[in-house]
Amino acid sequence: MNRRAGFLFVIIVCAIINFHENVLSQQTKSSEISDMQIDRAILDKWSAPYRNWHYYPDFVVSASLEKDLNFTMVDGPNVFRHGDEWRMFYFGYDDTGYQSCLATSDDLIHWEPKGLVMSYGKAGAFDYGGVVFVGPLFDSFNMSQSPRLKKWQGKYWVMYGCYPQQGGYELGPGAQGLAWSKDGLKWQRHSADTPVLSIEGAAEWENRVIYSPCIIEHEGKFWNFYNAKGVAGREQIGFATSTDLIHWKRHDGNPVINNNPGGYDALLAANPEIYWDKDHWLMFYFGASRNNPDKKVHAHSLMAFSLDLIHWTVHPEPIFMAGGHPDGLDEIHAHNISLVYNEKNDTHYMFYCAVGKKGRGIGLLTSKSLVE
Repeated sequence: MNRRAGFLFVIIVCAIINFHENVLSQQTKSSEISDMQIDRAILDKWSAPYRNWHYYPDFVVSASLEKDLNFTMVDGPNVFRHGDEWRMFYFGYDDTGYQSCLATSDDLIHWEPKGLVMSYGKAGAFDYGGVVFVGPLFDSFNMSQSPRLKKWQGKYWVMYGCYPQQGGYELGPGAQGLAWSKDGLKWQRHSADTPVLSIEGAAEWENRVIYSPCIIEHEGKFWNFYNAKGVAGREQIGFATSTDLIHWKRHDGNPVINNNPGGYDALLAANPEIYWDKDHWLMFYFGASRNNPDKKVHAHSLMAFSLDLIHWTVHPEPIFMAGGHPDGLDEIHAHNISLVYNEKNDTHYMFYCAVGKKGRGIGLLTSKSLVE
């Protein structure tokens, strides 16, 4: 064998060795995440940054913020950056149904009311019972960035949950509508007559009620994660995809988050919020069950993780539980989160619906203490 042939032989052998080393590395990774189910040690590692929160003493948004709307409770925070200010979509309940509002802040603690962004639909419409603005299209879902509204086709977009009847709490089968805005303040319904997702054509797990959407854009399409209730009467989480925000195809493998009979989501798995964290996806959602010391139903905040947005593994232990607030602000429920990162003080702010001694309002958890 001449020197040139020998040199080529060595290169080929090295390439084969490198190939086999890569295969073995992938096999090792596959053994840790077999069939896309993530190992408990990895779940613990990935969830660790989202535990051990600091509780803010009181609600940051309560039912009294919008004094003219006669809200008896508020819920569903969705916080983002817009220009030089922080904004929050949230919704209130006034014994008739839901209406959605906007508030603004300079410091993520003190919020100023800016009025309604969307009220009840017309009589007989799919959203006559009111709307919850919970599915804005953001430009980023990265945990280390502040989300901002994203323009698509020259407009900002929000998917909203809604109900067809007034006079009670979440009356009717529920559906999802679509709204758009050119300035982020004045919002228009895409359609006053037709929802973009409803129980029409729904599978058994979701054929009674469709609930709130969470929208992300990834790999050239939109993903709509939502919770729904089927004939069993328990809420679970699935998703649908779209290329135009109007026509949605449900995932054949739904639901992707099931009720765990022995877990904290035995009765409900609901209100997903999706984020990207370095090299994996994470989902915050809330579970409800009677698996509590007092055997009463409580809602706690849970996490699930994914490498592909399709296959999800739930961490069995909540990241925070009802009853954790030292002043009883969330002694009944702690759920419906919105998480943002504030670069100014290198702190994550997690807004959530707290139900306890002071009723139902929007509380705040932070990764660093804000209270002296």
